[in-house]
Amino acid sequence: MTRTHWILIAAGGSLALLLAAFAFQHVGGMAPCKLCITQRWPHVVAVGIGAMALVLPMAIWLWAGAAAAATTAYVGLYHAGVEQGWFEGPTSCTSGDIGTLSAEDLLNQIMSAPLVRCDDIPWELFGISMAGWNGLISVGLCAAWLMAARTKA
Repeated sequence: MTRTHWILIAAGGSLALLLAAFAFQHVGGMAPCKLCITQRWPHVVAVGIGAMALVLPMAIWLWAGAAAAATTAYVGLYHAGVEQGWFEGPTSCTSGDIGTLSAEDLLNQIMSAPLVRCDDIPWELFGISMAGWNGLISVGLCAAWLMAARTKA
C-alpha cells in the first residue's frame, strides 16, 4: 500500500467515527457527555491533518495525525474505564462522592450538572461501549498513521 492509501485509511477512519458519533446523536437521539465531545476533537484534527498530508506531503503531518489518533484513543479508553467504574471521571460529568458536600454545595452541583453523565453507558456492542470502540478503533488509526510515516512516498 502507498502512503496515500494509509493516509486515506487513517483520516477516513476518523471521519467515519465522527459521522457515526453525529448519527448516534442526531438520528439516534443519544446526547453526548463531556468526554464524548472531548473524543471528537482529535478526530476533527486528524481529518484536517489528513487533508494537509495529501496536499503538502511532509512527514510532520503523519506524526501529527498519529498523535491526534493516540489522543482520542487515550480519551476513549479512559472514558470506557470511567463507564466501567475502573477510573473516577471528571466531577463535572460523573456522580462522584457526595458524602463530604454541604447541602448548599450539593444543590450547586446538581444545578450545574450536565444532563448526560460520563459514567453511564448509553449503547454497547459485544459488551464494549461507544467510548471503548472509539478507543480501540483509534489505536488502529494511530497504527495506520504510523504505517503512512514508515511507507515511502
